[in-house]
Amino acid sequence: MKLTKRLSKFTDAKGLKYFKNKFVFTGVFFIVYSLFLDDNDLFSMISHQSKLNKLEASKEEISHKLKQTRFTLDQLKYTSELERYAREEKFFKKVDEDIFVVSYE
Repeated sequence: MKLTKRLSKFTDAKGLKYFKNKFVFTGVFFIVYSLFLDDNDLFSMISHQSKLNKLEASKEEISHKLKQTRFTLDQLKYTSELERYAREEKFFKKVDEDIFVVSYE
């Protein structure tokens, strides 16, 4: 008996009297289900969006590197540029010379 009195007091509270209406209860249940319990809930949507942003950033970086590589390949058609590239980037040398690599920390 005490339990039923407590439950009736609990359901008579101001905030809970709106849940007696089946349309409000159904609406709140639908919102909670779609935000937290569904396969496409709010948290998975946020994680998918962050993954998409990371992939777009890496796509831009890769396209920038691709442009640089294409420019280098266009320059390597000339023999003077080929020799310069081999010496500066790949540290090739002629037979009678020494190469010193200076690096800054």
